[in-house]
Amino acid sequence: MEENNTGKYYYSIGEVAKMFGVNTSMIRYWENEFDVLRPRKNKKGNRLFTQRDVRYVHMIYHLTKVKGYTLAGAKQALKEKFSEYEERVLMLETLDKTRKFLLDIDKALGEKIKG
Repeated sequence: MEENNTGKYYYSIGEVAKMFGVNTSMIRYWENEFDVLRPRKNKKGNRLFTQRDVRYVHMIYHLTKVKGYTLAGAKQALKEKFSEYEERVLMLETLDKTRKFLLDIDKALGEKIKG
């Protein structure tokens, strides 16, 4: 998942789809299939995803696309071990942010050595 450092409270379905490299139709499909995923909608009917919604998408993505669960299997896994999967996704997000931070430091050090 790509990190979005904009400090935004809401993300569009297009932004969320881009974060995970999936089509917006996939996000809408998951919304219909998983009760936990319920983004708000504005007056126009556009979906507004909070950071929590993005985390839920990440959980669904991880189970279905990374771990290879079927939809039924992913639903069951979330039903039985929701907190465990949420904690795992939070850990993955933290590790990803740490990795990006370290890469930025490495790049800055490399530029300092050259310059």
